[in-house]
Amino acid sequence: MKFNHIGIIGKYADTSVSEALRVLTDYLKARQLTILLDEATAGVWPDHGLEIASREQLGKKCDLAIVVGGDGTFLNAARSLAHHDIALLGLNMGHLGFLTDISPDQMQEKLDEILSGRYSEEERFLLECRVLRDGEQISQSEAFNDVVVQKWDAARMIEVDTYINGTFVNTMRADGLIVSTPTGSTAYALSGGGPLMQPCLNAVVLVPICPHTMSNRPIVVDAHTVVEVVIKGEEQTHAQVSCDGQINLGVVAGDRVQIRKKEHPVKMIHPLDHDHFRILREKLKWG
Repeated sequence: MKFNHIGIIGKYADTSVSEALRVLTDYLKARQLTILLDEATAGVWPDHGLEIASREQLGKKCDLAIVVGGDGTFLNAARSLAHHDIALLGLNMGHLGFLTDISPDQMQEKLDEILSGRYSEEERFLLECRVLRDGEQISQSEAFNDVVVQKWDAARMIEVDTYINGTFVNTMRADGLIVSTPTGSTAYALSGGGPLMQPCLNAVVLVPICPHTMSNRPIVVDAHTVVEVVIKGEEQTHAQVSCDGQINLGVVAGDRVQIRKKEHPVKMIHPLDHDHFRILREKLKWG
């Protein structure tokens, strides 16, 4: 597939990516491609001269979205565009860059290949998270990396019950619990001692955060299972649910946090020489 309608999404509220955005759009204009600029990006990049679109319009009109920023920018774009038939490509202006895998100095070379139809494509899944109180849904969100049930605003642990497809797993006292996709296994889950997972795996990993009992270890389960975390303790338990570290949902004792695989996948585009294990070696400083 060749891409003709390109959406551009820049790092939120960050004017430092303006020069990269200008170089990118000049390149795309030279190829006579249709360009739409994300409305939030337009707010920090004056005098762009491009058609502005909401995230919804961008998803409907474009066949490729180029994300200019770091992994956080890519996570936001993935959540908002997953239900559209649009591919995502990341131009790394951040630090680690597990998701945004094209560096600015490689941009023209790699885009020449990709826009000529020479690229690899993969699908990755998101998680859907619902918070239920007395059987009623009170909030919901999605996550590309992870859903984290964690303590906040207090120096003490929280207590949770965990269920897999309705079957009780354990009661745990800890700083929290990470439920991560394979994509998120290089993020918070890795810091918590979880395993690195190949992105193509259809699985999620549950990683306890500083558990009181050291025998609580990470558990890998099939992605089609429903993970349920029940908040225990006092009515005003100091806990919250965080999705990708960007969206926070409040919870109290008795709330049930249901986490399951989202039906619509994220389509990611990579250069032909993309190598997940090379990226791990480079980003994690392996020998």
